[in-house]
Amino acid sequence: QVQLVESGGGLVQPGSSLRLSCAVSGFSLDFYAIGWFRQAPGKEREALACISNSGSRTYVMDFVKSRFTLSRDDAKNTVFLTMDALEVEDTGVYYCAGKYGTSWPLTPAEYNFWGQGTQVTVSS
Repeated sequence: QVQLVESGGGLVQPGSSLRLSCAVSGFSLDFYAIGWFRQAPGKEREALACISNSGSRTYVMDFVKSRFTLSRDDAKNTVFLTMDALEVEDTGVYYCAGKYGTSWPLTPAEYNFWGQGTQVTVSS
């Protein structure tokens, strides 16, 4: 059974850091790209970053590139999104998603499997 489980969200103050985890089961990261997305209240889901199935290529959107980094631990079948210098505008539900194959798109519709999301709230 394919499953992606996000964790690591929470309520933090502006300027704080969080590391979100996306633990996958039922499939190998060697065959799936993993993307991170978020959805703020009243807004559409937006792409943040993705990592290729090989793990050798990552892409982080320009508007968070200076603050967010992506990494992968193959032994734990987990992909991490590390977020620094969090801003109030980063508030939302963060999702990871898996896409079979060698491409690593930033379009939500191209992803096959999704986690349930983890809430990140940045507030003073």
